[in-house]
Amino acid sequence: MTATTTHATGQAPAAARRVPVARGYRFELVKLVSQWRIRLLVFACWIVPALFVAGVSRQSTLPSDTLFGRWMHATGWAGPLVMLGFAGIWALPLLTSVVAGDVFASEDRLGTWRHLLVAVRSPARIFAAKSLAGLTVILLLVAGLVCSSAVGGLLAVGNQPLVGLDGHLLSPGDTAVKVLLAWAAALAPTLSLTAIGLLGSVALGRSPMGLLLPPVFALALSVVQMLPLPVAVRLALPGYAFISWNGLFTSPTQLAPLLTGVAVSLAWAVLATVLAYVLFIRRDFTNPAYDGSGRRALTLGVLPLAVLTAVTVAAVAVAAPSTGSGITQDKVQKSLATVFAHLYRLQTRELRRPAVTEAQLGATAACTKSDGRAAQEGAGNDWRCVVSWHLPGVTAVTGTAVYQLDITSDGRFMADGDGPKEVNGYFLVRTPTGDAPNPLWQFDGNVDLLDNN
Repeated sequence: MTATTTHATGQAPAAARRVPVARGYRFELVKLVSQWRIRLLVFACWIVPALFVAGVSRQSTLPSDTLFGRWMHATGWAGPLVMLGFAGIWALPLLTSVVAGDVFASEDRLGTWRHLLVAVRSPARIFAAKSLAGLTVILLLVAGLVCSSAVGGLLAVGNQPLVGLDGHLLSPGDTAVKVLLAWAAALAPTLSLTAIGLLGSVALGRSPMGLLLPPVFALALSVVQMLPLPVAVRLALPGYAFISWNGLFTSPTQLAPLLTGVAVSLAWAVLATVLAYVLFIRRDFTNPAYDGSGRRALTLGVLPLAVLTAVTVAAVAVAAPSTGSGITQDKVQKSLATVFAHLYRLQTRELRRPAVTEAQLGATAACTKSDGRAAQEGAGNDWRCVVSWHLPGVTAVTGTAVYQLDITSDGRFMADGDGPKEVNGYFLVRTPTGDAPNPLWQFDGNVDLLDNN
């Protein structure tokens, strides 16, 4: 009947037009936002961080084991940095899991692929629309974490200066810029987790492992970062940008580890997205019982990422001159002396004493690990340091202070004062206006894992 009509009219039937990516993107975005769990996540990311930061900032006990946690009483800008440290380990992997890890698998569970293909008529455009919609929601959630935590901190504490990881005081404007840069750098590993979620959602179908893949992957990266690995391996992992942002808060800025971590994360994001696209284009949409790509997921998913890891490790090893852990005795001593000199000046201002400069102090540090019985390098909580300094007009050493250092594998250290009491042995100092927090009692610092030559 159709053939007769066609010959009678002399015209071929009009070909069905493919739906543009923009229309598919809007459709997929509406589908995501209409889900109750996505709406709940958006609400939580825009409200809960502000309440958390404001509440913690008013507590007597602060999360001093978290980077910048000890400064939440002093400035509102410490809040978004504490939130960033928490988000990189837990929040962002879970958010990418809920959004990207389910964006394709949901169609498998509902059995709606055939209807979607009939409407759009292009698997490539379906992939682009779904990926862009998932990315948009994730960016909205990350923006909520940044804005909410910053607003909560500023309202609760105020727009005050922040003490950097080398002890120097950052102005509120400079701090705001560095906070935004730190969160922007964290977007790179977030994109890599998003791409891993897309790959798992495509490759594993309706299996719940697609949802678990981003947080499991992030947890594995966190565990690996705790191991005594060489610097090249540490920097070549996609999650390193979640912790290397602390180099923004030193002077001079430690950009090399941060830029390396961002580049590696973006490379993972691009490759994982391409692999997800290839698997999606090649899948069989006519099989309603489809439950993952099986062997193809291994050959086109895991193996290329393993090759990328080997390539990035080799590239970083050639580019980065550091070997081993990157934490050496000389670096620890130099970093500790620098932080102490800056904070000594801050304590001097609190006590209303005559101002001194770092050059006048001439602070030096002598550090040993395990009382000299072990190799004088590497992470650990067995570093003991003696800091010495001079005062203007005095040629001999006029002061010494003892510190116990706990250095983590990423170069961050926490220095705990061990006397004398007048300098660093107590958490308060008596000032002309009353007791105030002692900046030399406990403080954080950072060792650059890469050589400075």
